[in-house]
Amino acid sequence: MLRLLTRLGLRFDDIVEERRFVDQYVRGNIGWTQVAMLLGAFTYAGYAFWDWVLYPDVVATTLAIRGGVAVLVLLPLTALLSLPAMKPWAETIFLVYCVIPGCVLPSVYLVLPSGFTYAAPGMIMVILFVSTMLPLRIGPLAVFCLTTWIALCTAESLGPALPPGLRFINHSLVINAYALSLYAVAAREFRARQQFRTAQALKQEKERSEASLRDLHATQSHLVQAEKLASLGQLVAGVAHEVSTPLGLALTTSTTMEADLRAMSEALNGTAVRRSDLTRGIARIENGLRLTSENLHRASEMVHSFKQVAIHHADEERHTFELGGWLSDLISKLGPLLSRQGLVVEVTCPQGIILNSYPGALAQVISNLAFNAAAHAYPDGGGGRFTMTVTQPDQALARIACADQGVGIREDLQARVFDPFFTTGRERGNIGLGLHIAFNTVVSSLSGRIALESEPGRGTLVLIEIPVSS
Repeated sequence: MLRLLTRLGLRFDDIVEERRFVDQYVRGNIGWTQVAMLLGAFTYAGYAFWDWVLYPDVVATTLAIRGGVAVLVLLPLTALLSLPAMKPWAETIFLVYCVIPGCVLPSVYLVLPSGFTYAAPGMIMVILFVSTMLPLRIGPLAVFCLTTWIALCTAESLGPALPPGLRFINHSLVINAYALSLYAVAAREFRARQQFRTAQALKQEKERSEASLRDLHATQSHLVQAEKLASLGQLVAGVAHEVSTPLGLALTTSTTMEADLRAMSEALNGTAVRRSDLTRGIARIENGLRLTSENLHRASEMVHSFKQVAIHHADEERHTFELGGWLSDLISKLGPLLSRQGLVVEVTCPQGIILNSYPGALAQVISNLAFNAAAHAYPDGGGGRFTMTVTQPDQALARIACADQGVGIREDLQARVFDPFFTTGRERGNIGLGLHIAFNTVVSSLSGRIALESEPGRGTLVLIEIPVSS
C-alpha cells in the first residue's frame, strides 16, 4: 500500500521528508482548522432544527444524539488541539473528529419516522465537510470513508427495510461522494506535495547559492588581498629599481673619489708633487661630488614621489573652499614651473561651486596631470595648451575635465596608463608614477572617479568626478 502511494506521488520515500511534509500540511494551520471544527460542531448539532421542523415528536432524541456528540466529542477535540503537547497527534484528532459523528449519524435515521429515506444527503454533508474543511491526507480519509460506510450499512440493517431502488440510490450517492472526496483530497495532497518538494528544492538551491556566494566573497577577498600583495611587490620592485640607479651611481662616484683622495694623499706624502697631478685630482673630486650630489638629489625626489603613492585622508584635514578661486590660485603657483616647459593653462570654472574636501590631494592630482601633459602630450618641448573645464552635473557632484591637444595615447596603452611605473618616457628620466598617484588620490582620498579618453594625434581628456562633500 505504501509503495502504491509512493508511485502515485502521495508519499515520499524519505521518512524525514515525509515527516516534514505532514508537519506542514496537517499542522501548519491549526488555528484556522480549529475555526472550521467549531463551525462543524455547531452545524452538526444545528441540524436538530430541521428535525424539529419535520418531526417535532422525536426532536428531543435527535438533539440529544447530535448535541451530545458535539458537546462531548467535537468541542473537546477542538479544544485539545490548543495544547502544544497534542499537536503531534493532530491528524489522529482530526480522524476521530470525523469518524465519530460520521458513525453516529446513521443512528439518527433509526429514530426518525422517515428512516433512511433521506440518509444520503446527511452523509454527503458530513463527507463534504471532512474533505473540504479538514487537512486530512488520503490515507486517514479512506479510513473515514470505510468506517462510516460500515456504520451506515449496519444501522440500515437494523431499521425498516427500504425499497431496493431507493437503497441502491442512497448507496450510489454516498459511494459517489466518497469517490469524489477521495479524488479531491488526493489531488489536493498531490499538489501540496509537489509544492512542498519545489519549495524544498528552492530552499536547498538557495542555501547552495548562499554558500557559493559566501565562497565567492571569500575568494574575492583572497584575490583582492593577493592583488594588493602583488601591487605591493610591484611597487617595492619599482622603488628598488628606480632608486637603485641614482644611489648606485652615487656609491660608485663616492668610491672613485675615495680612491682619488687616497692617491692624492700618497702623492702629497711623497718627495715631489706635480701641480698638474694635483689640479687633475681636485677636478676629478669636484666632478665626483657634483655627480654624487645630483644622484642623491634625484633619489630624494624619487623617495618623495613614492611617499605620495600612499597618501591617505589622515595626511590632510578636510576644508571647505570655492573651487573656481582655488583653481586660480593653484594655477598661479604652478604657472612659472609649467611655463618653463611651454605649457599654457586655461581654466573655465563657474563661480559658486563649493567643495568640502581635501584641497591638498586635489592640488596634487591637478599638478600631476598638468606636468604629465607637459612631459608626454608635447614631447618635442614646444609646449601647448592644457585646459581645465569644471561643470556640476548635479548638486552632489563636481566634474573637472582636463584636456590637452597633444600627441595622444595609443589605444593599446590606454588601459595601462594608471598602472604604477608605467611610462612611455623612460628614456627621458620619467618614473611612471604621475597618473598612478592621480588615480590613487582621486579614488582613495577624494572618494571620486577618474577616467581617460584619448585618440592618437588628437590629444587626451581626463575626466575627474568628485563629490562636493567628500
